[in-house]
Amino acid sequence: MEKEKLKYIDLFSGAGGFSLGFDRQDFQNVFSVDIEASFCQTYRYNFPHHQLIEKDICELNNSEINYLKEFDEIDVIIGGSPCQGFSIAGNIGRKFIDDPRNRLFKEFVRVVKVVQPKFFVLENVARLFTHKKGATRQEIVKDFQNLGYTVECKILNSADYGVAQIRKRVIFIGSRVHNKIIFPKKEVEEYISVKDVLDNYPKLKSGQESSLANHVAMSHSEQMLTKMSYISDGGNRTEIPIDLRPKSGDVRKYIRYKSNAPSVCVTGDMRKIFHYEQNRALTVRELARLQSFPDDFVFKGTKISQQQQVGNSVPPKMAEAIAKAIIKMNEHV
Repeated sequence: MEKEKLKYIDLFSGAGGFSLGFDRQDFQNVFSVDIEASFCQTYRYNFPHHQLIEKDICELNNSEINYLKEFDEIDVIIGGSPCQGFSIAGNIGRKFIDDPRNRLFKEFVRVVKVVQPKFFVLENVARLFTHKKGATRQEIVKDFQNLGYTVECKILNSADYGVAQIRKRVIFIGSRVHNKIIFPKKEVEEYISVKDVLDNYPKLKSGQESSLANHVAMSHSEQMLTKMSYISDGGNRTEIPIDLRPKSGDVRKYIRYKSNAPSVCVTGDMRKIFHYEQNRALTVRELARLQSFPDDFVFKGTKISQQQQVGNSVPPKMAEAIAKAIIKMNEHV
């Protein structure tokens, strides 16, 4: 008799990095939700058999949620709710949960309350862990404990799971069915480097295209090309002559990837971080590889949107490691 698949719902699904990791571990998608049109275009293309709801989650009412899941028992709800309030100064005295900028977190809690999955996984930026000396973290934990869940959170690093990138994220895992929470263990002895995953791609110059999906080089100005020509493998703006050197801006800009180390954290804007040996920024395809997306995963929409989709994603290999942890917990139910 065939083993029944574990079922999941993906909230704030974006391009689908979280979904891809869970699909690879043979979970079955019941439905996913996202509001961004181009992100949804990418998701639909890569997951044609998933049910995607393109809608503001705040407008997805409780009866719709119950209708969408029908008679399915949901094993896990996954998602990374966008949160701004905790990262902006000036909200002293206001609780994280009460900040209107974090209403999407409350929506995640609401869906968990309605669906009552066995488990949930909530992903967010690492600084949430220490925000307000841990008070925000405890506030989030308490919200789920009030729904009857045992909850723990840890900071995980994507590089520990075979992703060629140092990307630290806080992961909350909750269980309604027992009080033992399992987090994924480190899976690699040595970190995978940028060169390990990018060296076999076709070489490109500024503005050049290739036949590989999303492997199109950005067009850089002569001024920008001159600046980057001074920066060595793993080097930074200090190598640019003083008269040409950018005087202001993010210090993480105008650097070259270090070829023999994992990448810096991939974000929605990587235009001024350059290939370790070619004079250009990385293509969307290369950034996707740093996030552990396979080459047959195609990103849709404008180039800027594609970069945002890649940068906002949970790396699929990290998602897969989390899915394995959920499988282990389910075996102990």
